[in-house]
Amino acid sequence: MGFTLIELLVVFSLLALLLSIAVPRYLNATETAREKVRAQNMATLRDALDKFRADQGRYPTELGELVQKQYLRAVPLDPVSGSNNWTPMAHPAGAEPGVYDIAPPLPATVAGEGTPR
Repeated sequence: MGFTLIELLVVFSLLALLLSIAVPRYLNATETAREKVRAQNMATLRDALDKFRADQGRYPTELGELVQKQYLRAVPLDPVSGSNNWTPMAHPAGAEPGVYDIAPPLPATVAGEGTPR
């Protein structure tokens, strides 16, 4: 009892068709998940900044101070860039020194080139 070459070709072509539909959806889902984790990490950092400001009466001078004073266990990683070097932003009116807000880390660049990896 065996399979003919035609039967095997039909089965493999059906598998290829199903994979060509499923793989792009999977890759898109992982990218969407990274963006959602980034948004959640930014919300966590902003919440810690607000709590620090409420408790200490000032903004931290750097994000590491949030870890030192135990507002965070560690500065979270950005899943999109793979870095925890968030871009600190000062108060828009310049009223208070320190880290008022954060932005996602800048994309890493390839050495010697100006293009992101």
